[in-house]
Amino acid sequence: MLGLLMPLHAEITDGGGLGSLVETFLPWFGLFVPVLLAGALWRRSAAAVAALLLPVVAWLSLFGGLLLDKSQPGGDLTVVSHNVNAENPDPGGTARDLAASGADLLALEEMAPQTTVAYGKELAKAYRYHTVQGTVGLWSKLPLSDSRSVDVLRGNAGPLAHTRRAEDLPVDPPRALRTTVATDQGPLVVYVAHLGSVRLMPRNGFWTDSRDVGAAALAKAVAAEQNERVVVLGDMNGTTDDRAFDGLTSQLHSAQEAAGDGFGFSWPASFPMARIDQILVRGVEPKSSWVLPATGSDHLPVAAGISW
Repeated sequence: MLGLLMPLHAEITDGGGLGSLVETFLPWFGLFVPVLLAGALWRRSAAAVAALLLPVVAWLSLFGGLLLDKSQPGGDLTVVSHNVNAENPDPGGTARDLAASGADLLALEEMAPQTTVAYGKELAKAYRYHTVQGTVGLWSKLPLSDSRSVDVLRGNAGPLAHTRRAEDLPVDPPRALRTTVATDQGPLVVYVAHLGSVRLMPRNGFWTDSRDVGAAALAKAVAAEQNERVVVLGDMNGTTDDRAFDGLTSQLHSAQEAAGDGFGFSWPASFPMARIDQILVRGVEPKSSWVLPATGSDHLPVAAGISW
């Protein structure tokens, strides 16, 4: 059953969000292999040991490539993305740590109104250009233009959406933006997004409606881009294995999968179990991808070096 579950995860029903929940933590299913091996050895069953080859091969086919260091030297730009946590007790310290990373482009998500000014004040020393749209922002060492918000959070998504009138829906601040970065090699379109949260709910299971609506909206916006070079940064509240992101991963490549070393788990910061903070690219080449040290947030910052 374990050997079939991993390669056939896309066939699991998503009723109650079950499919998304399994796919979020899919790499961890490999931990059942040593447990089953111990049982097989205790039973002294050669057939059981042989049967374990199926889940081992399945896991390696899915995730074995992530165990290799695919990073390369060089890179024209360093990009960093970080969910800074609205309740971050030290926004100034977080900003200084991120600026010290040397990133050319620095994306922040989940900024609270009272801390946005603090981030801007600290980052102004290292970044001449910036744009903030609602709770997300991008700080850049290169000029920005055509900056605008992108609608990825809809108030009419959720278990009770059909019971609410349009005029009763909440007006949320923007949680995504689009901007154009002027580089020596031409324009680079950058999206910064913080998709809707997911929740474990007693009656509705793993609730992902808001996030899924946002993922579809973001994928639609990227598909409409005329510029061939696109980078998407942000907290997606899901992994690239999650079927909700098929619309994005069919157009963009994960920097971590292409040029990282290991899984690059980013959440929770105290014991990272999943990579829900993403750097996705199109038209540029990821050279390296890594995770930065913890700040005052419950997420770890993620970074990548990209080239043309």
